Amino acid sequence: MRRNFLICLLALASLPVAAQSKRPMTFNDLMQMHRLGATEVSPDGKWLLYSVTDVDLGKNTKTATLWIQPINPEKEGGEPKLLEGTQPSDSGVKFSHDGKQLLFLSSRSGSQQIWLEDFDSTTGAATHLRQLTLSNPRQSTSDPHPQTSDRGSQSSDRHPQLSDKEKSAIEPDNALWSPDSQKIIFTASVYPDCPAIAPDNFSEAAKCNANRDTAQSESKVKARIFDHLLYKHWNAFTGDKRNHLFLLDLSAGNLRDLNPNDPHDLPPFTLEGGCGCAISPDSKELAFTENLDEEPAISTNADIFTLDLTNPAAKPNKISTSPGGDFNPSYSPDGKYLAWRSQARAGYESDKFRLLLYDRSTKQTKDLLPNFDRWVDEFTWSLDSSKLYFVAGNEGEAQIFTVTNAGVEKLGMMGLEKFEDGTKNPGEFSDLKLAKNGEILATQMKVGRPAEVVQIKTHVDPPQPEGEVGVGVDFVGSKKEFERLVALGEPEIKDIAQITHLNDELLTRIDVSALESFWFSAADQTKVQGFLIKPPSFDPNKKYPVKFLIHGGPQGAWGDAWSYRWNAELLAANGYVVLMINPRGSTGYGQAFVDGVNGDWGGKPFTDLMLGLDYAEKTYPFIDKNRECALGASYGGYMANWILGHTNRFKCIVTHDGMFNPESAYGSTEELWFNEWEFQGKPWDYYGKPDSENPFRKWSPAMSARNFKTPTLVIHSQLDYRLDVSEGYQLFTTLQRLKVPSKMLYFPDEGHWILKPQNSELWYKTVNAWVDQWTK
Repeated sequence: MRRNFLICLLALASLPVAAQSKRPMTFNDLMQMHRLGATEVSPDGKWLLYSVTDVDLGKNTKTATLWIQPINPEKEGGEPKLLEGTQPSDSGVKFSHDGKQLLFLSSRSGSQQIWLEDFDSTTGAATHLRQLTLSNPRQSTSDPHPQTSDRGSQSSDRHPQLSDKEKSAIEPDNALWSPDSQKIIFTASVYPDCPAIAPDNFSEAAKCNANRDTAQSESKVKARIFDHLLYKHWNAFTGDKRNHLFLLDLSAGNLRDLNPNDPHDLPPFTLEGGCGCAISPDSKELAFTENLDEEPAISTNADIFTLDLTNPAAKPNKISTSPGGDFNPSYSPDGKYLAWRSQARAGYESDKFRLLLYDRSTKQTKDLLPNFDRWVDEFTWSLDSSKLYFVAGNEGEAQIFTVTNAGVEKLGMMGLEKFEDGTKNPGEFSDLKLAKNGEILATQMKVGRPAEVVQIKTHVDPPQPEGEVGVGVDFVGSKKEFERLVALGEPEIKDIAQITHLNDELLTRIDVSALESFWFSAADQTKVQGFLIKPPSFDPNKKYPVKFLIHGGPQGAWGDAWSYRWNAELLAANGYVVLMINPRGSTGYGQAFVDGVNGDWGGKPFTDLMLGLDYAEKTYPFIDKNRECALGASYGGYMANWILGHTNRFKCIVTHDGMFNPESAYGSTEELWFNEWEFQGKPWDYYGKPDSENPFRKWSPAMSARNFKTPTLVIHSQLDYRLDVSEGYQLFTTLQRLKVPSKMLYFPDEGHWILKPQNSELWYKTVNAWVDQWTK
């Protein structure tokens, strides 16, 4: 990161060909890669801020740092550098809308708080560091001569009567500037039965929260009493605290809880994180997401609310009407509209994510994409409010589209024909940002390259027939999609440029293969897509063993994407062909394809996978069909368990955090809406009925245990509350009693994913050794 990337690349290019010979990727390579995190673009479009996480395998740590660089270095000059004033593990950096200040989150004072710096866009320099929360907000933002040094820790304390523990009882997260740069919205975890934090009782509320924390931490009794569901979630017990939204008014110097004494989490938990909120362009209104249903364990019905920020007595106003989930509200820059992602069906977390538009004057809502049969994964407004850019998964890629707020009349598209690496595949885009000049900045990754920030030149809209409103949907995607959709609109091809180069030097030294795609027909003639990665130094005249990967979800998808957990390139690196199929339930092929797994977990998805493997064996002569191992996690782990009882074609199986017994899994999981939707009810709904009519038994791998013969590695973690560790124990016990060759890898300190560096190292070593044992 600290090197001059341009000089390094020029030096590498000048080396003799022999000196540049590539080698297979190793686990250490994976750990040495710089991992791009969240990005932020300055309001004037000159500067890019981003987080980079680095791994120290020896110390078993991951450390994030904040970096800044000019977006167009030929104009602004300069190279990537650490953001001044920040320390390792600082996070959440944001530009104020006037571009004059930065905020970020830091725990340097003992608890996570918001810190500010002044920013000079001419030079990219950040100065006048000061702590904002738990200090004097008015002084921190406006006093040009603070009482501390330029790198001091805190300005004068606004609450001297509070102890350090009481002052740190409120720890901000997900901080967001208001457009007028005079307010900050953030989330924090509080006890909802404590007095609500407000300007006139901050001390009382802070003391209540601190005393409750202290009582729990110092108590010798660690027992818990539950009186509601969702008492645990993913990898932790939920406890008595709830996330609330807070408004910090910098001009008035006060803080207040925006949902006082609310027993719900705001926003509801999502894997993508964030505050789930937005502030109107005039800074007077907040839009946020909340689920008010009585039992959140069985509800996906998050709704969009608005709140008048100018009136402390104002109550939230619900504006969404869908019985499904509504997420990610965003105001148009002109303030006329509010857009969000929405699902139509209640209780179904994998329903199609639509893009809804709410007219703030008429209070009418419409679906902007009624005929667009893909999920809207994220979106952002154009600067002139005339259109929205959004990302949607499509056939193994995550592509960029646009739609006008006038509605969809016809399809058009914008294709990206060729990239700097010479390929025609865009991979997967995410984290869309709009620069002041209208150019798109996004994160892009491919199966053979970790995420980098790229700049996409936007296009001039093609002319429309006279009298027709709206441009419709434009498209940034692969050459194949360009050719397929060209008849539907007038395309204009533009360029894309990589503007961060976090891992260029390392990637010049390792041999990674491009993702190859193939299609085949399912038993019902539905077209299904698969992917293949060849091993390093591939020889078409040799026969290679196969690692057959099965994705989770089940509403997920393989594609041209990098991963630090199940890294397909690393799994291929020791001499394997890696095969991946997107069976029924996979995203990116239309909602009917997604719905194809509902109530049919071991049906069409299983036959899709087996037919895809049949096709690959017949099509690629270098595949050794007698040396194949099936590997899967989460739903992929379930499918590995199902395969164990329904075919003996594999030499080995690796099953990670998979469901073994759906009936017991129902009673030990937390998000009950998932099991009730996928298995079409509750276990007792089927008592007294034959197993063939009971989805919990019909699709239970445990019911086929007498057929188990394939050597199996079971992996499960203690802190996985989505699929309890008991599922792994049950499977391993069954395999051992049947005398099937088996091992269990147990992680006492991990959840649904293996995240700690040394645990990850053990995971890869154990998995690769198991596959080698049975296929090599």
